[in-house]
Amino acid sequence: MTKRRLECCVRGRVQLVMYRDFTKRNARRLGIVGTVQNMNNGSVHVVAEGEEDALRKFLSRLHKGPIFARVDKVEETWNKATGEFKTFEIIYCD
Repeated sequence: MTKRRLECCVRGRVQLVMYRDFTKRNARRLGIVGTVQNMNNGSVHVVAEGEEDALRKFLSRLHKGPIFARVDKVEETWNKATGEFKTFEIIYCD
């Protein structure tokens, strides 16, 4: 089965509510690799690669987020996987 790449910009109350940790745990459970990071504008950026079915389940979870989050909008872009990731990690910015 062909791997896909999903990139998302998640907006709402998604910083300081464990959203990145929630994303990482769910990605790993679904066998998805990639990254998640907070952006300066208050959004969270997700890059995920894996089987399309797993990515669709993952996307559904991104729309909900952890208990203290409020997801207002998820902008998604689909492409072919690049194979650049081996695991799913949080990118911490200074």
